[in-house]
Amino acid sequence: MAKPTPLSGFPEWLPDGRIVEQHVLDTLRHTFELHGFAGIETRAVEPLDQLLRKGETSKEVYLLSRLQDEDAAGRASSEKQLGLHFDLTVPFARYVLENAGKLAFPLRRYQIQKVWRGERPQEGRFREFIQADIDVVGAGELPYHFEVEAPLVMAEALGALAEIGLPPVRILVNNRKVAEGFYRGIGLDDVEGVLRQIDKLDKIGPDKVSELLVTECGATDDQAKACLALASISGSDVGVIAEVRALAESHGAVTELLETGLGELEALIAAAAERAPGVVVADLKIARGLDYYTGSVYETVLVGHEQLGSVCSGGRYDTLASDGRNTYPGVGLSIGVSRLVSRLLSAELVQATRSVPSAVLVAVASEEQRAVSDAVATALRSRDIPVEVAPSAAKFGKQIKYADRRGIPFVWFPGSAGEDGVVGPDQVKDIRSGEQVDADAATWEPSAEDRWPRVVPAS
Repeated sequence: MAKPTPLSGFPEWLPDGRIVEQHVLDTLRHTFELHGFAGIETRAVEPLDQLLRKGETSKEVYLLSRLQDEDAAGRASSEKQLGLHFDLTVPFARYVLENAGKLAFPLRRYQIQKVWRGERPQEGRFREFIQADIDVVGAGELPYHFEVEAPLVMAEALGALAEIGLPPVRILVNNRKVAEGFYRGIGLDDVEGVLRQIDKLDKIGPDKVSELLVTECGATDDQAKACLALASISGSDVGVIAEVRALAESHGAVTELLETGLGELEALIAAAAERAPGVVVADLKIARGLDYYTGSVYETVLVGHEQLGSVCSGGRYDTLASDGRNTYPGVGLSIGVSRLVSRLLSAELVQATRSVPSAVLVAVASEEQRAVSDAVATALRSRDIPVEVAPSAAKFGKQIKYADRRGIPFVWFPGSAGEDGVVGPDQVKDIRSGEQVDADAATWEPSAEDRWPRVVPAS
């Protein structure tokens, strides 16, 4: 078989990288559950017409096709076209509608799964990747305080990863009601179009955005300047609110919707300043180009790694989950776990203390005595100590080298019979220090730091 060619955009970590990824996932899951979020999993495929409800293009969706000798045209007419989900929000909305009669609201859910997106791979952007979402969904209504809680839960989850070397995070927040109220106040009715252009600021800059506002959204030069002025406002305290209000007053753009949005944004900034000082920043250019967001919107960057883009985003939505009679408004955020892990690994910010779970290698004196080594391993495993038995009865020096190559800190030597036929005690060797002591598989313990591989800041 010829050497395979790697597929771009489909990350596969080495064992130590997988340990880092698993630590990130376990930390997120633990934090979500501490806040009462229940885990769910949805199917990997959805009907194409449902996937495209969010405004994505069909070019980004991986379609499924059965590779069998059947009439393709006949299948297309009799079966719905299916695609792999490219995020977890649309499947979750469908899940809520299908199971509404069995769910208790407000529903607090987290979901950690792979998703697939047919976009051009680049650093931190993949075609197959893991997302971790939290959402709170209500039946008919959802109080605003959940829009305050959701980003603070994410701030706590990401903050818990600081101990392994994750850089500080900044959660940038805005409120769609502020933006819409301001745009309508200055005379712009294509609010969704304006939001889509403002969402491009970091990618193409203010001059090109201003041009697009004029050519695509029908704005005058003065209206475009006003939109960019609003987008330039940011800050981590409630002084931002007065700055926005002053700008609106100068343009005669104070509207009821604007005031409602400012009140909500102020509540979020005030709560964040108390519970997560310096983490949440009001940034009026955060727009989130998808048109189903109706209230708070969020984007998260790693301090010092802003060029990576947002690693966590989301917002408030009111009509994404609706069957025409009942509406289930919600608020949620999604972490791009694979993007996060790729930066942790590529920038060498973190490392695993070893690449295998084994804390102990049990040596094998001879193949005839392998059962003795297996018994030691069984006794250690029964006390939650990860162990493997040497693959061959090579010289002990070679078995120690094998353990060293795999990063296993301890080698266990079962007791051997002396000339008098008496079997001596087992011994365990710390191959890092060279210390070797008598040991009993029923009582010996490795240190807490050595028991399982850990993820630590890179040295």
